[in-house]
Amino acid sequence: MPEGFKGFIQIYTGDGKGKTTAALGLALRASGRGLRTYFGQFLKGRTTGEALAAAKLAPLLVVESFGRKGFVVITAGGVTSDEDVALAEQGLAKCREAMLSGRYDVVVLDELCITVDLNVLPEAKVLEFLDAKPAGVEIVLTGRRATPALLERADLVTEMMERKHYFARGVRARDGIEK
Repeated sequence: MPEGFKGFIQIYTGDGKGKTTAALGLALRASGRGLRTYFGQFLKGRTTGEALAAAKLAPLLVVESFGRKGFVVITAGGVTSDEDVALAEQGLAKCREAMLSGRYDVVVLDELCITVDLNVLPEAKVLEFLDAKPAGVEIVLTGRRATPALLERADLVTEMMERKHYFARGVRARDGIEK
């Protein structure tokens, strides 16, 4: 980051499309200015278009996924599988390492808000992560259902609102557009 730069905490949340896309736009803009972004994707284990594109922008943009190929498992008690929890904990540790390494100017924790809402990661661990943020690092959290504590901790909150979506007509996620 430029000398004297103050990094903030941003959250992109809500039920509308565009949270990950907005974070990727920020990462693209940052890379255009020579800033380095670490983009950690929670609950996503499949190969995404953004990961394929990031490989072409490395080392300015690095994307890693912390999820299994299938959907998150929620039991009757609302607790996820041990595998989901372990992958999310590994992801948070890698994001923390990236944040504290001095190698990255922007750290994105994609789908982290829903990860907390689903009790895959405890909110307290995420707040501890945010408390450790160096002054010159920008942090971006994305995902549906950001908790009140996360919203309070953020410096910028954008809520995506769905007004109309072709998924309601049975259109499935398309390569290069939604994935």
